[in-house]
Amino acid sequence: MTNFGMIPVDPGFHSALRDLTRRAGTVLIIDETHTLSCGPGGYTESHGLEPDIFVAGKAIAGGIPAGVFGLSQQIAERLWTIVPHVNPRERQSAHLGFGGTLAGNALTVVTMRAVLEKVLTPANYERMIGTATWLAQDARRLIEAAGLPWHVTQIGARAEIMFMPRPPRSGADVIAGRQPDLETLLHAFYMNEGILVTPFHTMLLMCPATSARDVDKHTAVFAQFIDLLRGAGAI
Repeated sequence: MTNFGMIPVDPGFHSALRDLTRRAGTVLIIDETHTLSCGPGGYTESHGLEPDIFVAGKAIAGGIPAGVFGLSQQIAERLWTIVPHVNPRERQSAHLGFGGTLAGNALTVVTMRAVLEKVLTPANYERMIGTATWLAQDARRLIEAAGLPWHVTQIGARAEIMFMPRPPRSGADVIAGRQPDLETLLHAFYMNEGILVTPFHTMLLMCPATSARDVDKHTAVFAQFIDLLRGAGAI
């Protein structure tokens, strides 16, 4: 749900979901396209989840269109039973419906290897998550000091300032609580101060190059934004 605004899950949600899917015989797929920022194993590893299928997208290839999926042993054996002529040791993805021009594209594969070996490393994740934590804490401090009905959600290396008092529990909550004019003003103000934020809401994603200086600049600019609203009588 991060494209819509960060919606953290309630405690116990994932364990209940896993229990229900197992009892119903339903395959549980966790798509880590947006949550791979939580660590080398994504949200799945950092929270000890047990999906049947794990999916990740273009983040593993530096933004070049790419995708990977992993299967539990049980699901893999079911697939091999359904398609008995497929040797699981052979790289013949076309037999399972993933063939075509872009399957095994040399540029994509080389880029994925470089990103996985040099960028998405435990050391870089530790730095990115630490930076996001620092930024979120500074933003929360400013919001609390100003007595504003806003909050900051952080998931891994992502942090988002949301102009509503509590984290949303659904997309409907986001729609009901979103203040688009205020979001637009924040984006314009940030751009004038040299900060470019994700265009569809107010989420900030750290990368290995994000520095302490960058966080300090964001904190200062966010403080200026709050002062601007206060001076205009908007808060």
